[in-house]
This record gives sequence, structure tokens and C-alpha cells, in this order.
Amino acid sequence: MGHRFIEITATPSVKAARAAQGSAAAYARFEGGPDTHDRLGPAEAGFIVARDSAYIASVSETGWPYIQHRGGAPGFLVPLDDRRIAFADLRGNRQYLTLGNIAAESRVALFLMDYPNRRRLKLLGRMAVGGAEDATLAPLRAASSRAERLLVVTVEAFDWNCPQHITPRFTEAEVMAGVAPLRRRLEELEAENRALRQGLNPDQ
Repeated sequence: MGHRFIEITATPSVKAARAAQGSAAAYARFEGGPDTHDRLGPAEAGFIVARDSAYIASVSETGWPYIQHRGGAPGFLVPLDDRRIAFADLRGNRQYLTLGNIAAESRVALFLMDYPNRRRLKLLGRMAVGGAEDATLAPLRAASSRAERLLVVTVEAFDWNCPQHITPRFTEAEVMAGVAPLRRRLEELEAENRALRQGLNPDQ
């Protein structure tokens, strides 16, 4: 089988495109051998937990793709084991496009971005509504009282992308942490200036 992500995505038309563009040999070396990239390891689990957003792609019954953004505090995506991740589905605009799509076709793709470090993780899997009988969801269910439902993705394959063409972006918290040393130094210099002015003008 080999690299599961490449195997799943290497359809005949994709292979033909690679052959035409001269990259077929580069990807052929990932085919065959034991399965890889089909189970989440510590690196993937750690990356997933650290994310504060995700892009989810699903496909409608008429074949149209739909991409939805989901976000929350880091940890809103919860790895349940080496094959499953879950998250609370909070009420949005009530279009229910993803929910409707997965009722007919459970296959989805997730794109997880780390913009500051220019890293991204792609996941292919099958999404379903988590059942009340699933004991592994109990902690997430207890912590997500506002959730309309819990969604579970059973991962079929994953792939790490190269950092090419990823423009670094930073959240407000990341910017504040980055400038904190500068702010502290500015406060020190302002205090020194006040002391110097006081020394030059002791009556003021």
C-alpha cells in the first residue's frame, strides 16, 4: 500500500497529470510496502491540539465541494486515539451544509495551518455525528454544553506539506507575546528618562 495519503489521492487522472508534468517518478517511490501516514502519531496529535482553527471540505450529492471554517481556543480539536479526532459543533448560520453533506457522503478533508511556523497538516477521513454511547466523547461532551452535536473524523490518511508559499500570519496573542520584550524595554527606558529629568530638574 505505502503512503496512504498519496495512494488515496493518486487517481488515474492525477497520475496522468503527473506523468505529463514530469513528476510521476517522484511519487511512484511512495507506492507499495507497509502502510504509512494512516495513523496519527505524537507529532500529529500535538499539532492538532495546538490549532485554533481548521478548514473542512465536504462534497454534496450533486458533486459540489464546500469548505467550512471551524475555530476555537487551542484544544477545540481533540484527538481521541490514533485514528479519530473530534470537535464540538457550535451553532452558526444554520445552513448545515457540512452536516447535510456528510449525511450523504462521509468523506471529508481537513486543512490545519500553523501560519507563524509555515507548517500545514492535511487529513483525509470520514466524518460522522458522535453517538451518545461513545464513552470516549464524554469529556468533550461535558466541556461543550453549547454544542449542537459532536463531530468525529475517522482519519484515513494524512500528509505534511512543505512550507512553500505559506505567508506567515500571527494572531493577536502571538503578536502581543512577540512584542512583550520590546514593551518591557520601552517601559524601562521611559522610567530611566523620568529619573534623568527628575535629576536635571529636582524642583519639578
